[in-house]
Amino acid sequence: MLTVLGRRTSFNVQKVTWLLDEIDLPFRHIELGGKFGGLDTPEFRMHNPHGKVPVLKDGDHVVWESHAMLRYLAAKYAADRFWSDDPAIRSPVDQWMDWSLSTLQHDFLSGVFWGYYRTPQEKRDWPTINRSIEKCTGHFRLLDTMLSDRENLLGATLSLADIVIGAHLYRYYNLDLERPALPHLDDWYERLRKRPAYLRNVMIPFYDLFGKLSF
Repeated sequence: MLTVLGRRTSFNVQKVTWLLDEIDLPFRHIELGGKFGGLDTPEFRMHNPHGKVPVLKDGDHVVWESHAMLRYLAAKYAADRFWSDDPAIRSPVDQWMDWSLSTLQHDFLSGVFWGYYRTPQEKRDWPTINRSIEKCTGHFRLLDTMLSDRENLLGATLSLADIVIGAHLYRYYNLDLERPALPHLDDWYERLRKRPAYLRNVMIPFYDLFGKLSF
């Protein structure tokens, strides 16, 4: 049995459990991190020396870093469905996965979600938050353009690129911030909301994180 270590409200944990659910692969989920603690124990540090979640255990094999887990799971268990064996087909997926981690997640999760939602009101740095919001508006407009003629980012079928980017949308659409008109992104989000695996693993209320820089 596969095991995922990490709290359900963790954005990076949600990417992994979403994919596992899409594959219909049974797994055990152990809540760690945040209010559950457990990241500083010698046992956990043996799994991930950085002391962060998620961690994936597949028998005796351990993987840390969420995007590494997604590639591992897709390659081993999904038979070319989400991440192709063909490098020419796989490389666009990798490009968007890397962009998601280095650009979108940095500006949205770190800049907007942490800077605005998780920071107490009296401590918010609004000039920095507004710059992050402006960057994210540009990112989501780019995605809106990409989605103007397709069901998912790279075509008709769901890929790892959709999982790492689509996981942002539940939080994006549920923050009390002004959003531009993005009809194609709106439609994509509505399609994702109809996927049972997205509903179960990504659409998890996060109000208990409001105004909390620590757990």
